[in-house]
Amino acid sequence: MPRLTDQHLRDLLTDIYRAKGASVDEAEIVARHQVEANLVGHDSHGVMRTPAYVTAIDKGHIKPGAPFVVESETPTSTVIDGNWGFGFVVTETAMKLTIDKARNQGVAMTTVRQQSHVGRLGGYAAMAAEEGMIAMMMADSGLGPKSVAPFGGRESRLGTNPICFAAPNAGGAPVLLDMATSAVAVGKLHVARAKGQPIPEGWILDKDGRATTDPEDYYAGGTVLPLGGDQGHKGYGLSFVVEMFCGLLTGLGYGLDPQGRHNDGIFLAVFDVERLRPLNAFTSSVQDFIEYLKETPRAEGFDEILYPGELEDRTRHERLRDGIDIDEASWASLQKLKNELGV
Repeated sequence: MPRLTDQHLRDLLTDIYRAKGASVDEAEIVARHQVEANLVGHDSHGVMRTPAYVTAIDKGHIKPGAPFVVESETPTSTVIDGNWGFGFVVTETAMKLTIDKARNQGVAMTTVRQQSHVGRLGGYAAMAAEEGMIAMMMADSGLGPKSVAPFGGRESRLGTNPICFAAPNAGGAPVLLDMATSAVAVGKLHVARAKGQPIPEGWILDKDGRATTDPEDYYAGGTVLPLGGDQGHKGYGLSFVVEMFCGLLTGLGYGLDPQGRHNDGIFLAVFDVERLRPLNAFTSSVQDFIEYLKETPRAEGFDEILYPGELEDRTRHERLRDGIDIDEASWASLQKLKNELGV
């Protein structure tokens, strides 16, 4: 299994996207978000997705250089059409714009439609936390391919519909909750499949609606379950809400695009902490709360209690120091692209 530095991977991905028509800025933004996902341990949203993005460019489902269009706006709201640009580029621009409006008005909200896959939500929400703000963000797949069954069903009708929150923290990395409302992100099935590993029971059903631990059953017509196991109605309820904000409120709609084009609908909101409480007082309270939770007596089998985002921050520091392991299948695909494109 190859181990590479984060800079090596960013350079390689930047060169690949440049060869496919992306500008330097676009290519660097996409590469940065993908490699950051690997750094924090979310390999399912990292460099392994590069071949799929290249294929989407070839199909016209991702359009390098697509115009970023603000369809309507007020001092506290923005409606954006990404025109099938790179989701990373469109959504990072949208987050910056929303942060600026929240700084001026105290709160701001944005919807984005017609863009490609945006990757890991935490990378955008953290931008707001670094500016002393709280972010709330959701994403769905619009009319893109579906992967998750509603509670009680055995056919995919929903996306993994992630939801994310980030807040500043005086004592270290931001508090960052970034989670799918499904039992598992589909990217983790890709990882298990690439490594030839079984998956835990409770993640997926096969095409006949039976529980299975073989990731291949998902690709043979199976479906991912909603978050929560026997309490899956809770994950399904969250997924329903995400679909309302990101599919219906954006105007993307629901169901399937006959072209099979992946498009991420986004809703994000940013809140300026200073409008409600002095920032230093709030971030100190966050740190005190974290310490209070960490002092909880441990349950059997646990050595410590982590706050949301802490494990990812630790993994990031470790991988910056030691390098990033890339599975053999993903590395072979990247080498194939590299040779085909002559980069």
